[in-house]
This record gives sequence, C-alpha cells and structure tokens, in this order.
Amino acid sequence: MELKKLTEHIWYMTYEEERDRPNLGYVKGDNWSLAIDAGHSEAHIREFYSLLEKEGLPLPMLTVLTHWHWDHTFAMHAVNGLCLANEKTNKHLEEWKNKIESNGPDGFFSIGESVRKEYEGNRNVIVTLADIVYSGEVMLDLGGCKVRVLQSESPHTDDATLVYVCEDEVLFLGDSTCPQYPNGEKDKVLAGKLSDKIREIGPKICVEGHWVPVEPEDTLADLLG
Repeated sequence: MELKKLTEHIWYMTYEEERDRPNLGYVKGDNWSLAIDAGHSEAHIREFYSLLEKEGLPLPMLTVLTHWHWDHTFAMHAVNGLCLANEKTNKHLEEWKNKIESNGPDGFFSIGESVRKEYEGNRNVIVTLADIVYSGEVMLDLGGCKVRVLQSESPHTDDATLVYVCEDEVLFLGDSTCPQYPNGEKDKVLAGKLSDKIREIGPKICVEGHWVPVEPEDTLADLLG
C-alpha cells in the first residue's frame, strides 16, 4: 500500500485485497485535517499515519466513518483525535463491542481469512464508539476547504455516510455502492436512491472503499449494473 495525492487537498492510502483493507482518505485544510475511515486494525492505521508523517502531513484531528464494517472502523481506538459517525453506525458498533466483550473475538475471526490475516499474531480486537454522533448532514470547514458529511440510503448497509470534499469535487463513498452484506444481493430501489444522491452532489471523482478513484459515470454504471 502507498499514499497517493489525488487533488490539492486530498491524499489516500491505497486499498489491499488480501486483508480486505479499504482506501483511507485524508483531507488537509489550512487550519486542520481529517481522515475518512479508521481502518481494519491498529496496525493498519499506524501504517497510514507513518505514510502521512513521511509526507510531512499533520495527523488528522477528526476521522469520519463511512459505515460500521470492521475493516473501516475497528482501529478507532488507535486514531489520532476524534471520530465522527452517524447514529446508525454507532449502534452497530455498540452491538459488536458488546458481542466481542461478552463472547470473545472468535465469532469475528470466523468472518473470513482476510480478518484472520489482519489480526494474526494474536492482535487484540478492540471496538470503540464514536466521539461525535450526527444525524442527517453536517458541513465541516477545514480552512479553505469545506467537507460535506451526509447520510444516504445504500444497497450495502443501512448506515452509509458519504463524504464530499467541495472545493476538490471528490466524493468518498465507502462501500455504499456494493451489494448488501452478507447476502450479496443489491436492492435496485436503494441503488437507484444512491445514484440519485450521487448525481445531486455532482462530483468529478468518486472514491469507493475498495477500488481506484474513478469518474462518477463509472461508479454509477457499476452501481446500477
């Protein structure tokens, strides 16, 4: 994995298939910076921070979560600064926190080989909740760079958050365009509502969780295909 600069204000750490690690976004304003998604484990987020530091970029003061799935959130306990999530995401995290604290991590490890590889060497599984919870939409001003954070219907989960970097016209979608987990079905009605939301926002670049940045036409074709 590597850190790539996408636009004037945006960098991202590239995704990895083997451990199911998603892209981790980074947005730098004149006054402060934020990250998009917390990563799969503490090792994942530490690698991200190391790459930021090598580029001379300050660590994020806020991390915005796109949805609750472990590969995007289970390093929350190790992030710099605070975490922001919508209400539904926080409820899902609370359920998993209680489940792992009560029953241990074996159920989590049984999800798949990618999880076992991420946590090999008996790494601790720690689930924490968001520091800040929002509902609907919030606008963040990083200084010369505004970031729109908004909930959206999605075929993947019921708790999708989209992150739009206004000046750069880049939309981070997390995994919202993917089929529903775990049954692999894609609800056409929900896909249509998400496509309408993407068109309403009008980005020039879309960044999905486990793919390279593309033009919105590519994202929409895949979403509605």
